[in-house]
Amino acid sequence: MKLWDKGFSTDKKIDHFTVGNDRELDLHLAKYDVIASKAHAKMLGKIGLLSTEETNSLVDELDRIGTSITKGEFKIEDSFEDMHSKIEFLLTLRLGDTGKKIHTARSRNDQVLVAMHLYLKDELAEIKSQTKTLFDLLLNLADKYKRVLLPGYTHLQIAMPSSFGLWFSAYAESLIDDLYFIDAAYKVADQNPLGSAAGYGSSFDIDRNFTTKEMGFKTMKYNVVAAQMGRGKVEKATAFGMANIAATLSKMAMDICLYMSQNFDFISFPDELTTGSSIMPHKKNPDVFELVRGKCNKLQSIPNQLTLVINNLPSGYHRDLQLVKEIIVPAIQDMKSCLEILTFSLSEIRINETIIEDPKYDYLFSVDTLNELVQNGMPFRDAYKKMGQEIEAGTFTPKRNIKHTHEGSLGNLCLNEIRKKMSKIE
Repeated sequence: MKLWDKGFSTDKKIDHFTVGNDRELDLHLAKYDVIASKAHAKMLGKIGLLSTEETNSLVDELDRIGTSITKGEFKIEDSFEDMHSKIEFLLTLRLGDTGKKIHTARSRNDQVLVAMHLYLKDELAEIKSQTKTLFDLLLNLADKYKRVLLPGYTHLQIAMPSSFGLWFSAYAESLIDDLYFIDAAYKVADQNPLGSAAGYGSSFDIDRNFTTKEMGFKTMKYNVVAAQMGRGKVEKATAFGMANIAATLSKMAMDICLYMSQNFDFISFPDELTTGSSIMPHKKNPDVFELVRGKCNKLQSIPNQLTLVINNLPSGYHRDLQLVKEIIVPAIQDMKSCLEILTFSLSEIRINETIIEDPKYDYLFSVDTLNELVQNGMPFRDAYKKMGQEIEAGTFTPKRNIKHTHEGSLGNLCLNEIRKKMSKIE
């Protein structure tokens, strides 16, 4: 069944090419098409295009379809083009002519749009929730290990003292910035496009304010052409939000891979969180974190992929827009899986608390030793030259009892202040 069926068949090759994997992807979206269809049916009843009995029977039947989706019983067979055609078929099968009335005053274009907006709202809220869970874990780890020093690097050369408290909380605070972008994407998604029909509205006197409130949107996309131009754009906004989180997770995963190596030996994980080698019995590989790094690097390409699909399209609907679904839906699943596995794994992290005792890290303390000379009255440039000469001569003695007190330093992590920043994100 196709919603645009005029009574003649389409060549099977054309059908396969144009439908693609929409049926599989639509299983993620079907519940939202039901939600939108219920709101649409109620609105049709409100304006008199459906009787009260017809409205109630459609809503009841849509509830039954929604339950089958929740239970995982809903299927989209090859004889159907997508979720919309399957749902309308079921309504018509069970309700006869009443089922045929559900498509009054709407198009598949705004059906897809509103389902995607509802889907993205839920997924963005879930991504935010998972990100906050990871944030809480990172801050707890920062507090637990705030006194354990960690070598800091610039140019991959030993630089200055850091700490595990500083490292964990750095990634925690970075996630706050990332959630600003997720919130921005949510605002874009929180606009009701239903009623734009094929992109130019309807001659029926529909009530878009009613469906906006019924579906829980904050506002509507008023201009019907603007609503259709939002297709691809709302997905792109979501992709930018995810790309920012992915950049943070990818960087942390890279740190973890380095820190787990024998050359660093800063951290480790239980054996069950690592993998072995087919020929090297000593190996404990960081496969989980390498895959997080790889998946998150892929996620950072999603905004560009979407741009290349929608970049040169004029206003109005074009079939190219179907392709954004197969880009964004799997990306969202990857984003959530990376957040979940990183949170799960980091809860088992083991910290090497004696790293700094190795003499090769003596030079970490050159700046603190230099600063003590400055505090005792020596001009900075003279102290810098003196320290450089001692290092070159091999007579440098590090000052290890360091004290950093300013806001955000390893002696003053401002964890409560960071928590307060996150608490302002709803």
